[in-house]
Amino acid sequence: MAHRGSGTAGAWWRRWVSITATESVRGHYPVTFVSSIATCVLAPAYTIRWHLGPLPTTVLENAILVTIAVFAVESLRQGAVPVWRSGLVAPGLLFLAAGAISVFVAPDQRAALGLYRAYFIEPMAFGLVLLNVVSTPRRALGVAGGLAVGGLLVGLANSAVVVEALRQHTYDVVNTPPVVVYNTANAVALFLGPLIAFGGAIALHSAGRTERWLAAGAVLLGLICMVLSFSRGGYLAMAAVALGLPLTHRWRWRLLTAGVLASVALLAISPIRHRVLTEFDLSNGHNTLVGRFHLWSVALQMLRDHPVFGAGLSGFATVIGPYWNPTNIDRFTYPHNIVLNSWSETGILGLVAFGWIIVIGFMRSWHGWRSASAEWKYIHLGVLLALLAVVVHGLVDVPYLKNDLSLEFWSLLCLSFAPAAVMATTAGAAKAAP
Repeated sequence: MAHRGSGTAGAWWRRWVSITATESVRGHYPVTFVSSIATCVLAPAYTIRWHLGPLPTTVLENAILVTIAVFAVESLRQGAVPVWRSGLVAPGLLFLAAGAISVFVAPDQRAALGLYRAYFIEPMAFGLVLLNVVSTPRRALGVAGGLAVGGLLVGLANSAVVVEALRQHTYDVVNTPPVVVYNTANAVALFLGPLIAFGGAIALHSAGRTERWLAAGAVLLGLICMVLSFSRGGYLAMAAVALGLPLTHRWRWRLLTAGVLASVALLAISPIRHRVLTEFDLSNGHNTLVGRFHLWSVALQMLRDHPVFGAGLSGFATVIGPYWNPTNIDRFTYPHNIVLNSWSETGILGLVAFGWIIVIGFMRSWHGWRSASAEWKYIHLGVLLALLAVVVHGLVDVPYLKNDLSLEFWSLLCLSFAPAAVMATTAGAAKAAP
């Protein structure tokens, strides 16, 4: 059985590589497409850092810059004018402006500039590349597959460490799990959650049997990693997806029943049940909601005094100091709530811009799911569910302000806007034809 499973996994991997290789020689930007896939795989590699002279950099940043450079070269060689107009332009420019302002108001402008580069300029530029490169649904699957490969490599490595700690009885599940690569197991859940949601849409709705099985395999592995991350925010996001995804399928009641039974079975496992029930006991010192409530209250006090600009990029830990209980040993770089994060880091302008981007993303992906062609509609549904996972997990955590998460956010979001870009390119070519 082990040999058969290995062969099946190998077949899935070979199929994904075959799809990627086939799509790389079709249409425009073949080299940029391959480079984009590699960049997505390397998303977690932002943790590998060094300096180029005085400037700090990461493996992920270099991969993004290489992809952008390759895109520029291929655009020149093909005589192609990159498409940039989409529903994301106005809120995106507003978001960039808010981030730039937040650099100037930040307590440490050097650190803020680095975050602006990593969380705003680079992932948004990469998204612009994808608008032009993702010309087919298979290319969209290639991009999502690259993110999934990178996320699963980290997730499986982290899961192995957690399983070993549980086996050796060195990990008490009420505490933060051990980690590898990332600084916290929550980071695994934050990255994998949107991809599990996207993969679920492919597994249920793709017309291609191979794609469905590939997605189902990735979702299964992702869910195992999610469970072993012991991230209660991740569990909450998956519960929302488990409710939303079945409603899109004709077997909704069977799927909902299966989801409920699976949840009950997981809660029957002692470590998982203990981890979850801790959040319902407000008197338990390991209950994180109590700490979150206090953090949100203090963050709101700070924002009451800094309502327009917030704390500035990278400024929350410094600006919140006078409001924070000095005897509390916990130190937070963000308020751990999607609204408060945006408000604190980028001010009211950034909060409005990010909210606008989220709303536009939901509207575009919903419209695509309801009215796009059959080959694209399940891509739109995947983006819709991924955004749902981002928002729900963001109620209690930081789903955007990380190098890999910002890249993932813009990559998946732009998959819903790519079909319109393809149509614009086709119309422009037809108009230019003699």
